[in-house]
Amino acid sequence: MSAELEEVIETAVEAVGRDPGRLLDVARAVQAARGHIDASAITAIARRLGRPGVEVRGLASFYHLLSERPLGRVDIRLSDCVSCRLAGSERVAAALEGALGIAMGTTTPDGQVSLGWTSCIGLCDQGPAALIGGLPFVRLDEAKAVALAQRLLAGEAPADLLPGDGSLGTLDRVRAMVPSNIRAEGPVVFGAKAPGIALRAALALSPDQVIARVKAASLCGRGGAGFPTGLKWAFARQSPGERKVILCNADEGEPGTFKDRAILVERPGHVLEGMTIAAWAVGAQEGILYLRGEYDWLKPLVQAEIDRRYATGLLGKNIAGKDGFTFDLRIQSGAGAYICGEESALIESCEGKRGCPRHRPPFPVQVGYQGLPTVVNNVETFCVATDLLHHGYASVARLGAGQSRGTKLYSVSGDCQHPGVWELPFGLTLREFLEVVGGEGAQAVQVGGPSGRLVPPADFDKRLSFEELATGGSMIVLGPGRDLLQIASWFMGFFVEESCGWCVPCRVGNVLIKERLDRIIAGHGLPEDLPFLEELCEAVKATSRCGLGQTSPNPVLTTLRSFRPAFEARLLPGRDRGRQPTFDLERALREGVRVQGRAPVFHDEEQP
Repeated sequence: MSAELEEVIETAVEAVGRDPGRLLDVARAVQAARGHIDASAITAIARRLGRPGVEVRGLASFYHLLSERPLGRVDIRLSDCVSCRLAGSERVAAALEGALGIAMGTTTPDGQVSLGWTSCIGLCDQGPAALIGGLPFVRLDEAKAVALAQRLLAGEAPADLLPGDGSLGTLDRVRAMVPSNIRAEGPVVFGAKAPGIALRAALALSPDQVIARVKAASLCGRGGAGFPTGLKWAFARQSPGERKVILCNADEGEPGTFKDRAILVERPGHVLEGMTIAAWAVGAQEGILYLRGEYDWLKPLVQAEIDRRYATGLLGKNIAGKDGFTFDLRIQSGAGAYICGEESALIESCEGKRGCPRHRPPFPVQVGYQGLPTVVNNVETFCVATDLLHHGYASVARLGAGQSRGTKLYSVSGDCQHPGVWELPFGLTLREFLEVVGGEGAQAVQVGGPSGRLVPPADFDKRLSFEELATGGSMIVLGPGRDLLQIASWFMGFFVEESCGWCVPCRVGNVLIKERLDRIIAGHGLPEDLPFLEELCEAVKATSRCGLGQTSPNPVLTTLRSFRPAFEARLLPGRDRGRQPTFDLERALREGVRVQGRAPVFHDEEQP
């Protein structure tokens, strides 16, 4: 092992207090310093942290932002999410390939620049977008791509190519790099709140009274599942154990979702205050904000807010003058894995492991991070909890419809006039929503991201609510002329790439679904492919181990159910015992015949 590698690892290990559970942080530090984690680094990390080498290698091979092979001095990762594709990311990719003289997935001969695709990076409203050296570049086109490539080849650093002045961690610089693009600031999530007011209101109540207020407000999780927040907090409070943990899920990896990004830029204090209120209610002393690796450029901004709250007595010991109430909070950076949005996989990642979902029960509120009772809520949910304690139930109850009270944040992208982040009351019909965002005339809306559903115009009068059209926030508007089957195939490619690989139905089934769909798109499908696809999708949903596999067939299944004629129009007639009339058997075997030097013998099963 080189002295340089030894120093990098020693520094990284010291920074995490030699905690074996912080393996992911150490791996990220080595990746950042050396551009890869090779066999020698894996061995050295394992020895320093006292963890098996197979665990270190498993982690290095699992996360997209880690690499076992050397990458360039600058790594360009172009988003391949559907919203970016709709905006022209393939043209940008071609421009980058031409300017750099390399193909996607390769590195320049001098080792200066690597180029490749990556999954959604949370910049869908401003695509095509890319991470260059981990920093965000938005609204790219061919001309911008060529100019960036030329400057990188000339030796300029990615930070020097970004707009704005000053430190990358300042609010003005972050806004210059990536405008928050908030189209509507509602009173609940984005409403102004002085630091500490909601927290002091909570501390004036007993923990049980806080939980009772959250229950009375019918606060449901805003991450998509909609589980009652008060019930989750009550379960954690009732779980035995002196140590408990609050975990904020800021790993919004669902393609088309970027609302948490805007919250973390504009209202990070609301999130941290909500976590602290939850800590008081549950009896937790430790908190972790899990920030997706693609948002690492936001870490300095969020850390600055954490530091301010420590300095003003809103974090740490005897918080807000409450004797005995201690709550410490840190950021855990991810490293690129959609599956870590699933709460148990997120906990595994926080423990320095591959992000594979756990078997349940037990649930995280019973056995979570390091075996401790753990509450996992997402960014928006904590913001709503802050507002609830700040203004009271009435502020939330006056908005919304039915059981869906308050507001919902929507990440809007695709074919509409006003993409961005919208905070709107629950209960709008999808038709009304499209009028607000300038998406009239849409042929469909992908509600809830790929794991949600494709909604046809016949259902545009359904209400956006937990009761009718539930969504974690992703809203991709698809205008006339878009190929819905191709979009479903792109979504399936995402799930194939992001499956953790643990269970066969998800690992294999998604590949089979995509293969059959692509056969239809290519014009080689037969009528019997449609019932086969339906049966396969239902089997994957019913037998997969976690939420990824249970929802991954949705792009095909919901498209098939709502837009079946689009499939049928591409099918070949079902004749000649299912054989495809366009298939040329002799041509397919020609190369084999040449290599073997003999002609094939065909057997016709219809002949006696």
